[in-house]
Amino acid sequence: MRPLSAILFLTLFAVSFAATAAPLPAPHQVDIPAANLTLHAQLYKPEGDGPFPTVIALHGCGGLGGHSEPVLPRYRDWAEQLLKAGHAVLLPDSYGSRELGAQCRVKERHVLARRERVADITAARQWLSQQVWAAHDRVSLIGWGNGGSALLWAIRPQLSSRNAAPDFRSAIAFYPDCRVSSGLGWSARVPTLLLIGAKDDISSPSACRAMIDGARGRSALTRIEIYPGASHDFDRPDLPLHAIGSGGADAALPERGHIGTDAEARSDSQARVAEWLAR
Repeated sequence: MRPLSAILFLTLFAVSFAATAAPLPAPHQVDIPAANLTLHAQLYKPEGDGPFPTVIALHGCGGLGGHSEPVLPRYRDWAEQLLKAGHAVLLPDSYGSRELGAQCRVKERHVLARRERVADITAARQWLSQQVWAAHDRVSLIGWGNGGSALLWAIRPQLSSRNAAPDFRSAIAFYPDCRVSSGLGWSARVPTLLLIGAKDDISSPSACRAMIDGARGRSALTRIEIYPGASHDFDRPDLPLHAIGSGGADAALPERGHIGTDAEARSDSQARVAEWLAR
């Protein structure tokens, strides 16, 4: 990991200090017209008229919300950081909008990363293009796990928009499943950052490295950071590292592997995300 610049450190310190100064507004639900359904999403938006740089944030296979909360703490944590930095954050609920629960252990998924979730990304982007508060030339993507995999499909050159709307500004994928993409000659049409732990035994760091290395020379800017001691979900706050038992029935968890916070990787990823979105 490379050290943070002094400017970036001070920026993050100021953001952290601001967190204690004022409570954050709660998100509110917006309904987005999409093919064959209404896509429900949670929106965090800074006060004022904008236009604001906006991030479309894509949940993992465990879904966006819980039984009593529209946004799980892991995504709320990121949304709040981005909001304090001046970004609006739109979180489409790909599963809840289809009346589905968590999909991590579902053998035959009805919502595929490469199809339905890409369609959700397109619908969210089209909706944002109609919002006066959104900076239409500064819409970026960020995704975790299955949401990161959907992001990789959405930014391939083959899916370039044919309309005149500005393309995504950038993309950031946390521990996506790169195994299919790495064998298909993947490349990106927008600058893309991929963050994954070297000890991730749910996704595949080696496949992600091969995918990124294979895209060089025929892709927009791509970068990968593989954190040496980190496992899956390394950026989640306050999650002790533990093994997932294959005998469990929690559909919000992968079938097996290890998940947990890595404090150093989490901190570094926060800085890299801020830096990447500021490009």
